Amino acid sequence: MKSINRVGEKEIEYVKEVLSWGFRASAGYRMTKRLEEAFCEKFGSKYAVTFCNGTATLHIALEAVGVGLGDEVIVPPLTMSATTFGVLHANATPVFADVDPDTFQITAEAIEKCITPRTKAIIVVSLYGLAPDFDKIMAVAKKHNLAVIEDDAQCFLGKYKGRTVGTIGDIASFSFQASKHMTSSEGGMLITDNEELAKKIRCYSCLGYAGVGTNKGKISKTDIQDPEYNRHVSMGWNYRLSEVASAVALAQTERLEELVEIRQQSAKIFDDAIKGNTIIAPQKTGEDYVNAYWAYATKLIDDSITWKQFRDKYLELGGDGIYSAWKLTYQEPFFKNMAMLHREGLLNKTVSYEDGICPVAEALQPKILAFKSNYYDLNVAAAKAEALVKTINYFK
Repeated sequence: MKSINRVGEKEIEYVKEVLSWGFRASAGYRMTKRLEEAFCEKFGSKYAVTFCNGTATLHIALEAVGVGLGDEVIVPPLTMSATTFGVLHANATPVFADVDPDTFQITAEAIEKCITPRTKAIIVVSLYGLAPDFDKIMAVAKKHNLAVIEDDAQCFLGKYKGRTVGTIGDIASFSFQASKHMTSSEGGMLITDNEELAKKIRCYSCLGYAGVGTNKGKISKTDIQDPEYNRHVSMGWNYRLSEVASAVALAQTERLEELVEIRQQSAKIFDDAIKGNTIIAPQKTGEDYVNAYWAYATKLIDDSITWKQFRDKYLELGGDGIYSAWKLTYQEPFFKNMAMLHREGLLNKTVSYEDGICPVAEALQPKILAFKSNYYDLNVAAAKAEALVKTINYFK
């Protein structure tokens, strides 16, 4: 069976190239520019801006579409809390919309129920590598004049009705954190086809510098040596990605099909292994979707078995650890205790965060079992799938 290296010779070559430049300021955007251009080409996007991580991306995407104090942003509760952190970083109020019990994705119907006069944007997450129903969501957004930001941290080269995930909303966010399809240990990217948004994204992520632009990430030496130069046209943040990280991410972008495909092949091995069972059900992937399989997500459908019983037996029979779903964001301690570094005072008081606001997600979250897909040797994936078959047979 196929095996690949997570990090290969190309990554090492590009890092050595950066090191040979000696971190000269004049070379400080050279590799990053190559990465942005390669990412645009890979996704068919006009503009790409690198970031230090995939949470900063969400913050700046919201700033770029004009989200701020008093505004509401609709988000899914069933995802890593960083999606909501981006809203809080922008001093806005998160509003949680429920999910589909079979696809695990935020739904257009739930989104529309959450819209108020304060709603400014929607963040949709392609959870576990699967897109939500974008056509319905984009129709709701258009009807109410709302910006749509894709959080595609877990979905590289996924497809929705023939379109690449990341090219459907107004802005798309990607993460290069170590668990993702491609990585530079940490890092992120925003892509968009909107020039005005791209200009704002670059400016806001680069300290509000006047001399940066859609395809320019550094101000020139001539400018900064001029005592009359007005550097900052806006408040901004320093969210830039290092050249060393850009070097690794460039190599991984060039290898992206290979890195995504190995996870999809692992997922197929798991999918074939559990066909016809009555214990767990896989995340439902429609015929006109291509799942990128950040993980092979399933849900426990036999109520006589607990999550921990299944996990423990899987480990005993040779499986790896199983990932649970994140606690719903509004059920995390920081939300329950309003420990938001004083931003709790900025939240709109009309928004409720009580248990029961997203009943589908609340029922689903304790039942999700997400199996690893990042097996770079498919022989290992096959062995783990066999352990899963044994586990299912044990509980029959």
